[in-house]
Amino acid sequence: MKFIKSTSKPAPNEQLILLIDGENYKKSVWLNADENRYVKEAVAYKKPYVQFNAASVHKMVCIVYGGQGWELTEKIRQAGYRFCSILNEYKKEAACIISYDAHLAMAMAEGIALSNYQFLKYKSDKRTSANTLKSVSIAEKLLSSADEHYLNTVIESVYIARDLVNEPQSFLNAVQLSEEFVRIGKRAGFKVEVWNEAKIASQKMGGLLAVNKGSKTPPTFNILEYKPKNAVNRKPYVLVGKGVVYDTGGLSLKPTPMSMDHMKCDMAGGAVVAAVMHAVAQLQMPLHVVGLVPATDNWIGEDSYAPGDVITMYSGTTVEILNTDAEGRLILGDALHFAQKLKPELVVDFATLTGAAVRAIGPYATAMLGNAPDNVKAEVFQSSYAVYERLVEFPLWQDYADELKSEIADMTNLGKSEGGHISAAKFLEHFTNYPWMHFDIAGPAFNQAQDTYRPKGGTGVGVRLMIDFLQKQSTKKTKHK
Repeated sequence: MKFIKSTSKPAPNEQLILLIDGENYKKSVWLNADENRYVKEAVAYKKPYVQFNAASVHKMVCIVYGGQGWELTEKIRQAGYRFCSILNEYKKEAACIISYDAHLAMAMAEGIALSNYQFLKYKSDKRTSANTLKSVSIAEKLLSSADEHYLNTVIESVYIARDLVNEPQSFLNAVQLSEEFVRIGKRAGFKVEVWNEAKIASQKMGGLLAVNKGSKTPPTFNILEYKPKNAVNRKPYVLVGKGVVYDTGGLSLKPTPMSMDHMKCDMAGGAVVAAVMHAVAQLQMPLHVVGLVPATDNWIGEDSYAPGDVITMYSGTTVEILNTDAEGRLILGDALHFAQKLKPELVVDFATLTGAAVRAIGPYATAMLGNAPDNVKAEVFQSSYAVYERLVEFPLWQDYADELKSEIADMTNLGKSEGGHISAAKFLEHFTNYPWMHFDIAGPAFNQAQDTYRPKGGTGVGVRLMIDFLQKQSTKKTKHK
């Protein structure tokens, strides 16, 4: 996929997108005298956009007024959504960005590319409903070849995550999810090992096996690994993703409206892991990275696990089941304990884990909890600002662990409804003995409506953040090697 490219000047068939500094307006050579006069008037009135329609070439002007850093960059990405909509409305195939600033040009291209995503696999009229826009270039060679490769890889990786999340469970069961991981790994250049049910049972992964008991489809445990010869980290970064391909809630059945009806997205964490692994391999980052995705559905059957059951996790911890809809933490607990064997530098897990996280902060940010060092958290937050995938950190106080005490087992799988995203994280923390961060993406992983360049359906949240973080880690470690 090469949606974004560098060029010296616009091609004849390309529509023009001009980024103009409203604080230091100068006439543009790409506009005629009347157009420049109109833009000058628009600047005086602080208008953000101007559009000139012509028979052959549309000219779309984005006027930038002040601002700095990540907030300004995000405004430009959102402007990219506006221009993408216009280009597709007028059935245009290509556009060229002309900018006074390279960073803002890249943000505009990213916003357009992310906005152009569609999931049309099951549309019978996909040819007529497909967007016409096929490419965006950045003029005057503002984009280096490395930047071009990076941007296109990020876009493709986000598309991969969105596609996986948007697939219905009628296609994407746990076995098929593993097959998709294998396919992505072969294309990108990372290894994938898939454990079948017999292997999982032999390893006594009791959390994953319990959740799968009611299903007609066996579970899988997926180990994705990229380990280049020039890896600069002695200990691996480990990414863990929740892979519940569909969640009915089990015997603790979910209501359908606004709950079960979009639970195909409950494997969004696993999609993040696969997408990030794709980027790490495609960018040939000098990092050893491992992805772990336990996969199953949470179905209802005659053998389903039930409230009141006691299960034994992979770690040997016994857990009293109070609610079968608190299943994600059970399969993640097994994966997090497995990560101990890898002696990791840092473990980051992604999961659509709790409704409590959504109630706390809505769809606007990811709930983050963890015991990683403050300097690591600070670097993750910097990446979250850079890509505008905001994080809100919550505490991991012992009070929430006390809510998980059981009279008959080592712990329960459910705390109080208040602060439930924190007690869920305390459950996960029990299975860690390494620096760890937990991202509860239940709010922003799946949109009920379009939100500028984040589409309705799977958003791919977490992918851009983690790619940015790992890229910076690889650069930092290379400098200090």
